[in-house]
Amino acid sequence: MKHFRLALVRQKYRPDGGAERFVSRALEALEGQDLDLSVITREWQGDRNPDWHIHLCDPVKWGRVSRERGFANSARQIWQKEKFDIVQSHERIAGCDIYRAGDGVHRRWLLQRSRVMPKWRSKLLMADKFHRYIMRAEQEMYAAPELKAVICNAQMIKNEIMADFGVPDEKITVIYNAIDNQKFLPATESLRHQLRQQFDIPLNAHCLIFVGSGFERKGLEAAIRAVALTDSFLLVVGQDKDEKRYRTLANTLGCAGRVRFAGVQKQTLPFYQAADGLLLPTLYDPFPNVILEAMSCGLPVITSKTCGGSEFIVQGENGFVCDALDIPHLAESIRALPCDLLSSKMFTLARARIIEETPARLSRQLIELYKKILE
Repeated sequence: MKHFRLALVRQKYRPDGGAERFVSRALEALEGQDLDLSVITREWQGDRNPDWHIHLCDPVKWGRVSRERGFANSARQIWQKEKFDIVQSHERIAGCDIYRAGDGVHRRWLLQRSRVMPKWRSKLLMADKFHRYIMRAEQEMYAAPELKAVICNAQMIKNEIMADFGVPDEKITVIYNAIDNQKFLPATESLRHQLRQQFDIPLNAHCLIFVGSGFERKGLEAAIRAVALTDSFLLVVGQDKDEKRYRTLANTLGCAGRVRFAGVQKQTLPFYQAADGLLLPTLYDPFPNVILEAMSCGLPVITSKTCGGSEFIVQGENGFVCDALDIPHLAESIRALPCDLLSSKMFTLARARIIEETPARLSRQLIELYKKILE
């Protein structure tokens, strides 16, 4: 590839975010290519690579809408002035060359979210100024003549974008997230025993893990309600300002003794290695990395139809897919998971499914896309 200048746009850059991990994989991919890289961001957290040009743009903001609009306008001014070869935005800003739809389609998320709300609240949600702004920005971005390609991390999102915005099939590339299958490794029997003691989970108990912050969206209420109907334990990794409400729910349902709240963890690997499966009945999620991490550790996955990660699940073989709010079906799926995980077929099939999704593969797909656009 000839020398080219690439700009990545992301409002807040924090190295541990899902979008940022995608970006860092992209950058690893492009090392050795003749590339000049810029990042346009409101704030940068974590280490900086000395070879990257960081354009900080943090215009004054008076509220959520003004924050979004201000950043969009400033970012666009920077890229128009700099005349980059490719502008890849992870925010909904009209005029970019590539948009990565890491958050899916905003209206679809609101529709799923309103399923767990009283009627009056879902009416307010759809009429909310901020949400209306985001939906309009999304509409304008997909309609903009500059847009050459869209990257989705699931076929589900590609289908939604084609249906809702009329973007043609050939403009959208599905590139699944990558997983480091040598970092996320299954536990040995002895390590598992040790971890179970550490997390205060009985050795012979059946234990599921729930990983994610923002409990409403990730479906923790449904997870607790389903676990209450079984004998399984649930290990909750993540945080939410409403955690107390979920603890109370577990108490009310009489399963508080089997639900453990572990808070946010820098290292999630030991938690996967202590568990028998991942339970993530998320309301709407394009493709949570935790699904790949869990499967890499050999865990079967129970997730929802409105999760792009369900594309990796073959019903009854390496997990189960249910409606996010179908508690009886979720409970039935929990009971159908193997008790003796390490010697089960599900364990082998879960890991086998993700083994191809390597950073190297993601890199190849990205470079191919960039080449196509530069041509």
